[in-house]
Amino acid sequence: MNLVVRSALVGVAAGSRSTLGVAQPLLVARHRGVRVLGLLAVGGELVGDKLPSAPSRLDPPGPAFRAVAGALGAVTLGRRAGSRSVPAVLMAAALGAGASTAGTWGGAAWRRFAAARGWPDLPAALGEDAAAVTLALLAR
Repeated sequence: MNLVVRSALVGVAAGSRSTLGVAQPLLVARHRGVRVLGLLAVGGELVGDKLPSAPSRLDPPGPAFRAVAGALGAVTLGRRAGSRSVPAVLMAAALGAGASTAGTWGGAAWRRFAAARGWPDLPAALGEDAAAVTLALLAR
């Protein structure tokens, strides 16, 4: 899978769950301790997202923070793939940041869609979690 697709995948994942942008490289690391650190970071957000006190992802600085997370995740993917080209790394960052918008607004739209149909929020949130984690893992 090329860097363009991988950058978009990690960006969408970061838009949905911001920790996935920066923790994605940790989740696929060779060292077990590093993977555990990534799992703890992502797990914390997955739990925190379900709390009634969790702010909307659409409230500032949420979208900007998620864009930065998507950009960092994409840059990490590019560097890990051996890209030394500054334009390639910048392109990956731009794609990761841009794709995070789809994850941010798409995830919020999914939750509104589910709520409008009277579906319980927890299963809708867990479905979004599963999709975001899957995208992050596919990006590796």
